[in-house]
Amino acid sequence: MRNTQNITISQAEPMSGDTEETTWSFSGAVVGFVAWLLALGIPVLFYGSNTLFFFLYTWPFFLALLPVSVVIGIALHSLVNGKLLYSIFATLFTVALLFGLLFLWLLG
Repeated sequence: MRNTQNITISQAEPMSGDTEETTWSFSGAVVGFVAWLLALGIPVLFYGSNTLFFFLYTWPFFLALLPVSVVIGIALHSLVNGKLLYSIFATLFTVALLFGLLFLWLLG
């Protein structure tokens, strides 16, 4: 005996998560990179051109803070729900604090 069934094929609905993409990662990364550049200039403002001789021997430490600063920018920008002004100030403060701590550690 042959068993026949009625099969209905319907089209699947598109997932709602695929259509909505977040854009906080790029702007957060840019904020982190600019904060790293600005923090790199802070020791030069305090100590003048002698800082370049200090950077000659310690540049790998400060270069290692570049990806950290970018990730901090992305994380803080996502934590404040994409509010650019808050993330700029929070990222600048955090990255400058990291640079200051590294600078003081290397001087000591």
